[in-house]
Amino acid sequence: MSDTLGTSPIRVDADDKLAGRTRYVDDIVYPDMLHAATLRTCHPGGRLGGICLDPDRDWSEFVIVTAADVPGANCVKAIAEDQPVLAAGEYRHAAEPVALIAHPDRARLAEALAHIEVIETPGPEPLFDADEALASSRRIVPDNVFTDYTLAKGDLAEGERQAAAVVEGTFRTGAQEHVYIEPQGMIGRLMPDGELRIEGSMQCPYYVLDALVHATGLPAERIRVVQTATGGGFGGKEEYPSMIACHVALLALKAGGRPVKMIYDRGEDMRATPKRHPSRSRVRVGADADGRLCLIDFDFALDGGAYTTLSPVVLSRGVIHAPGPYRCEHVRVRGRAVATNHPPFGAFRGFGAPQSIFALEAALDRLAERLGLDPAELRRRNLLAPGDRSATGQLAGDDAVADAVLAQALAESDYVQRRAAHEAWNRAGHRTRRGIGLATFCHGSGFTGNGEVNLRSRAGLRVTADGVVELLSSSTEIGQGMATTFTQIAADALHLPIARVRVAPTDTQVVPNSGPTVASRTCMVVGRLIQDAARTMIERLSAEAGLPGQYDEAAFAAACARLHAAGGNTVEIAQYRAPAGVEWDDQHFRGAAYASYAWAAYIADIEIDLDTLAVNVRDFVAVQEIGRAVHPVIAAGQIEGGVAQGIGLALFEDVVWNDAGVMTNDRITHYILPTSADLPPIRVFFQETADAPGPGGAKGIGELPMDGPAPAVANAVRHALGVDIDAVPILPEHLLAKLTTDHKDVA
Repeated sequence: MSDTLGTSPIRVDADDKLAGRTRYVDDIVYPDMLHAATLRTCHPGGRLGGICLDPDRDWSEFVIVTAADVPGANCVKAIAEDQPVLAAGEYRHAAEPVALIAHPDRARLAEALAHIEVIETPGPEPLFDADEALASSRRIVPDNVFTDYTLAKGDLAEGERQAAAVVEGTFRTGAQEHVYIEPQGMIGRLMPDGELRIEGSMQCPYYVLDALVHATGLPAERIRVVQTATGGGFGGKEEYPSMIACHVALLALKAGGRPVKMIYDRGEDMRATPKRHPSRSRVRVGADADGRLCLIDFDFALDGGAYTTLSPVVLSRGVIHAPGPYRCEHVRVRGRAVATNHPPFGAFRGFGAPQSIFALEAALDRLAERLGLDPAELRRRNLLAPGDRSATGQLAGDDAVADAVLAQALAESDYVQRRAAHEAWNRAGHRTRRGIGLATFCHGSGFTGNGEVNLRSRAGLRVTADGVVELLSSSTEIGQGMATTFTQIAADALHLPIARVRVAPTDTQVVPNSGPTVASRTCMVVGRLIQDAARTMIERLSAEAGLPGQYDEAAFAAACARLHAAGGNTVEIAQYRAPAGVEWDDQHFRGAAYASYAWAAYIADIEIDLDTLAVNVRDFVAVQEIGRAVHPVIAAGQIEGGVAQGIGLALFEDVVWNDAGVMTNDRITHYILPTSADLPPIRVFFQETADAPGPGGAKGIGELPMDGPAPAVANAVRHALGVDIDAVPILPEHLLAKLTTDHKDVA
């Protein structure tokens, strides 16, 4: 018998990783392997005239691929098929791939790149800002808008009439680099039987498979995609691995059977791959005399970069989360993903929600001040409760415990006493200023709207003749602990020890398509499929192989042996079915946007040195309702890591662009990340309910902790200095400019 849900066993991948046995893609070496590199454009848009090879060099040992060598469609299959695998003719951004080159020797490959010229005719003046692109007559795409969504509820004019106070502001969030430990990398091999095999670091093997079918023209059954051990992703290995996979595939098809490896160095990875979308939010928010929200008017723009990639779905999540976890009868959110000449932006943990949540939460602190209310009290009066309707019209269930979450956060942080103490400290004339700030928010688990239904995810398991259970899904272990939580879920459902369960290799010829490892869906959606498949397998073993109602490992193994001997079906696959009552109107953004939401309240306690204007986060309280913590230690680690990334977004991580619109601080020495020395104690608290559709009531938590730190820190800085914070990251030089502009004397 097993009862593993809610316990914290040692991770199933811990021994191999700690002992150094885990093999990442660059650890894999095949005989006669070629190493590959990418030639890229230099200008932010223009027209290509081809490439020119130095005629004084011998190029016979090199494999070179251009757009002319693409046998299928020259586009990376995604939401819109507008991004070329290799640019030809017109192009839209600097660092766009033009040609690929491979050689057995990495040093000679690097040296050869200096002897190839990409011939470019620069285009007109580039556009690097979303508002500039919206106003410009120069078009990258029609109206320079990839996607335009509107969420509307009630009547804004009526909200205006009810309002006793209205505040407005413009808020911005910058780009953010993923900085996964392992850079992007792939290996492509054309096998003797004609199979094209791709191995690499990725989050979404079936995305990669679809892209390869599209670009190579090969049928899916002749392509095999295998995820290698992956050193982090955070969304950065969702869409872009499809590009690199196509590149190594094209080289492998031309290389005469020799394997081809492409590994980005850190600089290329930071310059060329997608980042978090920069955002601009114009917000008007109003409340009546009792502090009840009656107006939320939100204009939300994302810089999508030069191609569509995943911007439409990032935008939709940002739009849906913009009104926050609050009751308000009169809401309008307009969201646009805007085309610019930056390299494309893409998936990053939080997926659009951190950008819009930052803007609303910052505006609410201003509104609280206008109303003469404490920021926590304003939120408390407006939090959704069971039976309320969200801005999309979704009915809040019994798990809508935002008020209880906020109450615990206030208590754990000693918010009321600290706020008063900090104000007294600041009045005393010390050379530091102290502040405390909060954010309340929610995050939808799984794909937005009908996404899960349309995907029709499948996952399951296989039993061996000796009673070992092998889990079958394309969900990827990227450091977040998926393999461990899946084994717990299966072991619990099968009443077996965890040691009797293992995860099959993530190989598209072996496992079904359970969907991408994104959107806080893996545990809730795919974990539930594994649980369902396990329960069905028990029924089959009972009916066909004599498994008794109460059994131990030996009895289970004996039943599996009998099922095998009888030629029975030893594989069980479950397919996703939407929970009852989950209906969504994609056109009007009405209905149940997500099967469940996780609820959170975060509080940051900060101190600012008035001589350097450096902001130090002294304490951070993170309280969240997550349904059920399958593995509490892994769950807490997810929260701690997300908070650390969120503090990075708030205070440290500043992408600097050059004149071509490409990241110029493209080394970790220049792109400043918070280290353990920069981070406070992160105190994590869980509230658990049992209403979510995941195993044991589990919800998704991977993205939730990214949403709250930036607004909590920004509101704490506002409390400390008395100036409005309208952008992150909050760098010392930005604070100095803000204090100077506002004529604020804090000396």
